[in-house]
Amino acid sequence: MLVNSDRPRLIAVVNSSIAVGFLQGQLQYLRDRGFDVTVISPGGNRLDQMARIEGVRTIEVPMARQISPLRDLVSLWRLWRIMRALRPTVTNVGTPKAGLLGGLAAWLNRVPCRFYTLRGLRFETTNGLKRRLLIYAERLACRLAHRVICVSKTVREMAIASGLTSWEKTVVFGCGGSNGVDASRFAPTPERIRRAAELRRELGIPPSAPVVGFVGRLTRDKGVPELAEAFLRLRTQFPDLRLLLLGRFECEDPLPAATRRGLETHPQVVLVGHQHRDGKPPLAGQPQEDWPVEDAAPYYSLMDVFVLPSHREGLPNVILEAQAACKPVGAARATGIVDAVADEETGLLFPVGDAEALTGAVARLLSDKALARKLACAGHERVKREFRQEQIWEALYQEYKGYMRTRDLRLPEMSPLETNSQSHSSAFAGWR
Repeated sequence: MLVNSDRPRLIAVVNSSIAVGFLQGQLQYLRDRGFDVTVISPGGNRLDQMARIEGVRTIEVPMARQISPLRDLVSLWRLWRIMRALRPTVTNVGTPKAGLLGGLAAWLNRVPCRFYTLRGLRFETTNGLKRRLLIYAERLACRLAHRVICVSKTVREMAIASGLTSWEKTVVFGCGGSNGVDASRFAPTPERIRRAAELRRELGIPPSAPVVGFVGRLTRDKGVPELAEAFLRLRTQFPDLRLLLLGRFECEDPLPAATRRGLETHPQVVLVGHQHRDGKPPLAGQPQEDWPVEDAAPYYSLMDVFVLPSHREGLPNVILEAQAACKPVGAARATGIVDAVADEETGLLFPVGDAEALTGAVARLLSDKALARKLACAGHERVKREFRQEQIWEALYQEYKGYMRTRDLRLPEMSPLETNSQSHSSAFAGWR
């Protein structure tokens, strides 16, 4: 794809193929509003799909997830050269490693409008030297940016309390989010309900068996050990209960060996990892994070209760997706989660790490059908009202334009196809 020098250039940098999904839809939206958009990320299927579906330029730059001085220097050099060649007007970097390396490359190139999207605070669940290093890296990434976009109000509060940045430098769009949720993708349509019934048969789940579901990485900081303990307790009250886990085990922050072994061997635990859409295993040497992720929508449809006992989040899309699917939600009272769930209004919250309280919350949702329906309906309506993708995209577009205006930079010109976008701007005034 040739560089269009007539448009202000926007470069988005993330450090994993999975994180590319955080940008889905918004890149085409920004392109249609006059930006020349480029995405930089490690390679993978999602990066290839982004170029094809969103119609934007993509550039592959390997980036190690863990601290790796030599590899990080090589990645920084490549990022610096790309930005020097493209000379972007705006950069938006996200995820810790890309936030630091991409932000530093943008700073070295004197990019006039530098944004950092803070999608969560990884140091919350670490301690010792690793915690100090992560805090320092986040603080530096925030300092290199002109503006820090926080995906939730509690992430903003925690970032400020931890000395990462200031109130004046940060922004939260509405109730939070970096990309919003397309509620129509998860709504319980007749087709999805039929597919859910088929999945029950395929997964060997009896039609009358209650299902508690989880979507995410199978790690300690996602609260999976407490979830496993709660499942065993719940079976005394609900003997036919099934625990449905959509995700994969990871080497980083691994589960205790006994917990993992129990989940893999229990006959009433259903594990659905990231798979190829054709159900075949990955090719030899293909990184797991690059597997095409099967559509989660029908899996939400077969759940009776969705649970997220995570110890930290930015703003958990999985909760918003479950609410869009009209499912009652139980979740830990953690950073980011409390922005997505209003306790006793759109879901039930319990203390972080408390398996007994988790058990009680899920038991209430399984036993009290009226309460479950009430919370599910309220959550569904809130997602449609407050977390729509177009709201987030337009707010981001206005944020870019607003900062470009303060620097007396040429503003993007909207596509002729967009005839009503000016009417959106007033709806996002004061989103701070």
